[in-house]
Amino acid sequence: MTVATATATATATATATATGADASAVRRSDLIPARAAWSAVVRAGEQLTLTDLHGNQAVDFLVYDAHDTTVRYSAPDTLHAQGGIFLTTGSVLMSNEHTPLMTVTEDTCGRHDTVGGACSKESNTLRYGHHTWSQHACVDNFLAEGARHGLGKRDLVSNINWYMNVPVEKDGTLGIVDGISAPGLRVTLRAETDVLVLISNCPQINNPCNGFDPTSVEATITAARTAEATGTQATLIGASGSDGAVTEAAVSEATA
Repeated sequence: MTVATATATATATATATATGADASAVRRSDLIPARAAWSAVVRAGEQLTLTDLHGNQAVDFLVYDAHDTTVRYSAPDTLHAQGGIFLTTGSVLMSNEHTPLMTVTEDTCGRHDTVGGACSKESNTLRYGHHTWSQHACVDNFLAEGARHGLGKRDLVSNINWYMNVPVEKDGTLGIVDGISAPGLRVTLRAETDVLVLISNCPQINNPCNGFDPTSVEATITAARTAEATGTQATLIGASGSDGAVTEAAVSEATA
């Protein structure tokens, strides 16, 4: 067992205990390194917990229907449905078909951003200067990880930024400011259908969204509390560099 795996396993046990889940129900736990991409299929009823291990680390997030990726997270539908721009416990992530994809079942941070978007080479250059062009960005992570699942630039939509603090003033202005998260805070989401989740553990170093020092986070998938063992292990695809790609057959087998 590697140090990273051992650390992730220990943290996953702690996460399960903190969220009231049985540690044996943990299907998968990954330590997502600073600046890295990650993806997984989360089956209907399962829960995904994202833990901010070191505090104030933005986690850029996209979610798609695992069986039809043309059905994907929609910021307009989500904000319209809940009547506000921040996400917290009880928020439902809606699709462009106005169907529920995931629901926030626990949030120990307080609020999360839906309007700040994902950093890119282009936006970094515009905001911070041409010298930032070579810096890694969230759009790079989304494109690389999404390509493993047959997704391209046309499939990238406005994303969620867990733990990022983007207050909006009365006059409509907004800005990325110091975070309100802290080490060990977490957000848990329940999948309302089989979903494909893409994550970019934000590499930004030009604004305070990561405290100017990107750090690792943990992603833990736990089984549905009412689910019975089927004898079939879920086929989940994880951090960049893993072999293979999510296929319709794999998802069907995992949910059979």
